[in-house]
Amino acid sequence: MARRGAVRAAMAGWARAVRGLLLDVSGVLYDSGADGGVPIAGSVEAVRRIKASGLKLRFCTNETQATRENFVKKLRGMGFDINVSEVTAPAPAACHILEERGLRPHLLVHDDLVPEFAEMDKTNPNCVVLGDAAENFTYANLNEAFRVLIGMEKPVLISLGRGRYYKETDGLKLDVGAYMKALEYACDVQAEVVGKPSKRFFESALAEMGVPPEQAIMIGDDIVNDVGGAQRCGMRALQVRTGKYRPSDENHPDVKPDAYVNNLAEAVDIILQHL
Repeated sequence: MARRGAVRAAMAGWARAVRGLLLDVSGVLYDSGADGGVPIAGSVEAVRRIKASGLKLRFCTNETQATRENFVKKLRGMGFDINVSEVTAPAPAACHILEERGLRPHLLVHDDLVPEFAEMDKTNPNCVVLGDAAENFTYANLNEAFRVLIGMEKPVLISLGRGRYYKETDGLKLDVGAYMKALEYACDVQAEVVGKPSKRFFESALAEMGVPPEQAIMIGDDIVNDVGGAQRCGMRALQVRTGKYRPSDENHPDVKPDAYVNNLAEAVDIILQHL
């Protein structure tokens, strides 16, 4: 109880003047897993309370193992009040970039994400799009992506995030960032990151809410991609002690959250008190 009281006191000075919340999903709302995952205690009710409060809300995810439609369907099955139109995700943003620049992707993504790229011309690829491909991250598939890139005069690698790892119900798993770095090194190329912590990604979510960064708070479990990325856009950012959070995060040399909270429910409790 004393720890919770200290957290509340520390937040009291800046929890005011909030018009919008951006929520990470995996590790904040639920822990993913082979069985679909499980909600984190109190998170379903916390989302309901945010919506009842009148605050603007966006779900900002680097999820790239499913289409937004199927992702939302899974979350609704867990009891979350969420719609596709409220989700900011990397794959639709990547499609927009591909269309803008006339790029034809070679895809190294999860099988369940492929439908997001159904309208894209994939013949004679002139770029590689990399997502959290899970079991598709085989040597053969990585080597094929390498060959596409190394064969270009000016390689273009688009990564749907750069996370190092994430948490599932059976433990931590390598994320897309590890494989992105391998291709960057092998091909001497700098990846263009579409998801978090890209500034463009956060700015898109803010624009969709119609809220300026100084009136928004990001809540996530990733000290670098959620917290650091949001702060670089001028937002306040909280780190929850759920999901991939580790105690060592609190000694991060570069990123300092505006506050730590035990979970989403606690964060919502404090924020709603200051509306």
